[in-house]
Amino acid sequence: MSQSRFQVWLQASRPKTLFAAVSPVMIGATAAYVDGGFHLLSAIAAAIGALLIQVGTNFANDYFDFRKGTDSGERLGPVRATQAGLVSPETMKRATALAFGLALLVGAYLVWRGGWPVVAIGLFSILFGVLYTGGPYPLAYHGLGDIFVLIFFGPVAVAGTYYVQTLTVTMPVIIAGLAPGFLSVAILTVNNLRDIEGDRIAGKKTLAVRFGRRFAVTEYVFCILAALFIPDVLVLWWDMTPYLLISTGALFLALPAIGQIRHIKGAALNNTLAATGRLLFVYCLLLSIGWLL
Repeated sequence: MSQSRFQVWLQASRPKTLFAAVSPVMIGATAAYVDGGFHLLSAIAAAIGALLIQVGTNFANDYFDFRKGTDSGERLGPVRATQAGLVSPETMKRATALAFGLALLVGAYLVWRGGWPVVAIGLFSILFGVLYTGGPYPLAYHGLGDIFVLIFFGPVAVAGTYYVQTLTVTMPVIIAGLAPGFLSVAILTVNNLRDIEGDRIAGKKTLAVRFGRRFAVTEYVFCILAALFIPDVLVLWWDMTPYLLISTGALFLALPAIGQIRHIKGAALNNTLAATGRLLFVYCLLLSIGWLL
């Protein structure tokens, strides 16, 4: 059965990855509320901007991976619209520009509110969203994607959301941002582990390709444990509310995923990818609830 245009574009936006965009915004907004600086319109704008940048990055990945020949008929992950012939390369390029353009439009309000720091956050987020798979030195093709994800889906997203509301930043907020950053890297690690053989053939040198399956499994487990340890750091070093520790309850979701990534390969890891996305959202929700208590 053929897909509608809406279904094609919804699939191309890769909705399961959008947890990585909204979850850190939730933490930043919660922290601003607790500190008495919550600003509803800024929080909403930050969430919409984050979603648009994530969608734009997904569209850019779809386009550039097709151009580089990384996506093929042997792809194990979700269908890529350009590679599958559902969207032409030029149309995908225009959609990428539209998503980033809309993000800039939303960001104009945040710039008016927060000034030049917001300009830097927005422009660098978009720039690296393109350079992730595009440009003369694509980050994902040289094993640098993990660093980008940790920084921009972690401290930058959380602290940026906090800043546009309170117009200041605190160290606990930055440290808290590492938690969704690490879990977003875990999502990327599953993706890279699933595609390790195809990426090796295409010359995409992710960390999984460079250092092998055992390294990727270890990286995944480390990222999960590091995220679960962040609340302990906040409670012990910054004397924050011990209710933050309820976020460690997400460990119950993490254990099955850890078992899966150790023993399964290929397309079967798509379930682990989805489970890790759910883990990210539940963890950030629990951390936010704990911050409020």
